Amino acid sequence: MNRFKRLGWGLLALIGVLAVAIGSFTYHLKPDYDGETKLRGLSEEVQVYYDTYGIPHIYAENDADAFKALGYVHAQDRLWQMELLRRIGSGRLAEVFGKDLLGTDKFFLALGVDDYSSETIAKVNSNDESVQLSLAYLDGINQFIDEGPTPVEFYLTGTEKKPFVLKDVYNTLGYMAFSFAMAHKTDPLLSRIKDKLGFEYLKDLEIDSDTTTLWIKNYPRNRADSIQKSISEVMSSLEKLSIPLFEGSNGWAIAAEKTKNGKVIFANDPHIGFSQPSVWYEAHVSTPSYEKYGYHLAGVPYPVLGHNRKLAYGMTMFENDDVDFYYEKTHPTDPRKYKKGDEWKDYEIISKTIKVKDSDDIHFSYKKTHHGPVLNGIADQVTGERPVSMWWVFTKVENQLLNSLHNMSYANGLGEFKKALEGLHAPGLGIVYGDAEDNVAYWAAAKLYTIPDSIHTKFVSEEGKGLPVEKEYLDFSENPHTINPPWHYVYSANNQPDSIAGMLYPGYYLPENRARRIFQLLESKGDWDKEAVGHMINDNTSPVNVEIVTMLLSKLKIDGLSTGQLKILDALKQWRGDYPKTSIEATVYHKWMYCILKHIFKDELGDILFEEIMNTHLIKRTMAPIFANENSIWWDDISTLNIAESQTDIVNVSFREALQNLETTLGEDSASWVWGRVHTIEHGHPIGQIEALRSFFNVGPFGVNGTREVINNLYFPYTEDGVYKVSSGPSTRRVIDFSDVENGISILPTGQSGNPFSEHYKDQAGMYVNGEFRKMMLNKEEIVSTSKSQLTLKPDN
Repeated sequence: MNRFKRLGWGLLALIGVLAVAIGSFTYHLKPDYDGETKLRGLSEEVQVYYDTYGIPHIYAENDADAFKALGYVHAQDRLWQMELLRRIGSGRLAEVFGKDLLGTDKFFLALGVDDYSSETIAKVNSNDESVQLSLAYLDGINQFIDEGPTPVEFYLTGTEKKPFVLKDVYNTLGYMAFSFAMAHKTDPLLSRIKDKLGFEYLKDLEIDSDTTTLWIKNYPRNRADSIQKSISEVMSSLEKLSIPLFEGSNGWAIAAEKTKNGKVIFANDPHIGFSQPSVWYEAHVSTPSYEKYGYHLAGVPYPVLGHNRKLAYGMTMFENDDVDFYYEKTHPTDPRKYKKGDEWKDYEIISKTIKVKDSDDIHFSYKKTHHGPVLNGIADQVTGERPVSMWWVFTKVENQLLNSLHNMSYANGLGEFKKALEGLHAPGLGIVYGDAEDNVAYWAAAKLYTIPDSIHTKFVSEEGKGLPVEKEYLDFSENPHTINPPWHYVYSANNQPDSIAGMLYPGYYLPENRARRIFQLLESKGDWDKEAVGHMINDNTSPVNVEIVTMLLSKLKIDGLSTGQLKILDALKQWRGDYPKTSIEATVYHKWMYCILKHIFKDELGDILFEEIMNTHLIKRTMAPIFANENSIWWDDISTLNIAESQTDIVNVSFREALQNLETTLGEDSASWVWGRVHTIEHGHPIGQIEALRSFFNVGPFGVNGTREVINNLYFPYTEDGVYKVSSGPSTRRVIDFSDVENGISILPTGQSGNPFSEHYKDQAGMYVNGEFRKMMLNKEEIVSTSKSQLTLKPDN
């Protein structure tokens, strides 16, 4: 018995030692928010005050010291995220995650992001302030790499920490440029539909500009005012790694004439794929010559979103078409050549090597023409023997992105800020602006070019046709823009812009749903304040969905419906198009929509093309118009021979199918069909794909309000099982009232830190789901007095 007792005590002692060891290990992996640390190259001491939510407020005597400190504190919270983002554009994900990411690496290498970054670095002026401050920021990152604790993800994946260089910044910006990838998802798909079914089936797919929807108006006006599997697999790979992809966004600025306190109110909520950590890192940086409360991409020194006491700016996706696809003609007897005009030219052969975890290096090559890379064999969605090449504006013009972000960050007013935007060439961004001088503005920041009416950009162009490689670029003054309009507000909801250049800008614009709601709310009120705008940015109502339901209900026959089903029908008739977690109508509506879309499209498209079209902006634009068009060719089910289904037939079959599916999956009691049960959000971490580690690295799931294409835009893909897992949405919600600029409000989806051992890893997640906010502090006295911890960075010279 004594021997067993001694054995028991020995085991307890061993467990105790292991617990101490694990506790010590995890303690040293935490970010260091307090104490003193020496940094090489600092000229003066820097103070970093952390607020209640782990936001660093950096006070330095000069800008170089401030950006060095920013790099250091950014790295200790987000080094793993920095590592992932710099690897995407350079084709180095398989080196960490193995052969499953080979296709993604090949695709990005073929796009030429890494080569373009190398070309850019060779041309930069190392004396430019934008470069000097970027190098200071990178030096801060690298000192953390040298001296700080290694994030746990590096241990788990066996990834070696390596220094960051300026090229990494440009590769990360290249990933951002590609992440809005609607052209890659849409153009080859539309060409395949055209080839399979004919042009007749394209007429009702809303592939062109819609003159009947709400457009973003320009001001001042001018002469043009009367103009009214594959890449999908690449994107899926990035989504599985929980790498944020840019999707859409809302932004608006309300002029002083429409606010209670007589000053501009600014709001912005960029819609980006959810991930853990979330995409933005907040930091407040202050020196005698510079101050900005900014939102930073991992590994990028200048904020993409920001504000100070003078001005505020944010972004939406402009959604313009900046990619063109071309069929190439290979020589009939010499496969090394292709036709360019009247001549035969040699394909350029590009060879690359990819390092693969736990495997030999992979060597591959691809062809390139004057248009760009040939995607056959690189992107599986490009099928058939005909070579298809891709032209992308991002890699075709001088890269001024870093300089533009610097100049935006340092701008002191409207004129300087507008000038800074001229260098933003891709991706196209809708920039919303407001300032303390009562200016409000919107600009479409992109490198736009003329497109003749005879050329359709949403198909693969035949050899020798389509847009020429040498584009006729527009001056920035011809981009859509609105400055201090007489209606006293500006906004963007990724909807169709009006024209200034005498032409429409082809794109992948979102439907008018959010725009109509924003317009409706802004027009209805003349005394806006911060609290009202905060409520508006969480709005969950869709007037368009109410119109769709009303129209479909007029086609519905009640024969054979049970008492319970008739009760659901009555509830839908009273539905206001809102999406609280308790809504039953919301659950029924979306199940019904999916069943209708499946019956409309799947018989003609088949499983693969149906899945592809359901993941495009195109399907969102198409829903309301095609539901309203009872004569569309798509309504007939071609699988039922000698029977011509009508819209009424499909609407009724789909409604009954939807109710039956809900009874099967959620139970016969419709009172339990609440929206929050099926509409959930989980913030995934790459390591969280491993089931045993999911609960540690992932955040959620939570039942959540909102839906697709409302202001609180929580996008989910439609699925057969009726479980709607939210994949993207507001990456932050910000509201800034220039009558009280030191009390701006914001929220992040999870938390400030990407370190799972940090107390700020997920401390905002519950607030985010509930539509709550926290303060964005600017007042130094308040920051110092309420600071939770203080990190002092001292020179080590």
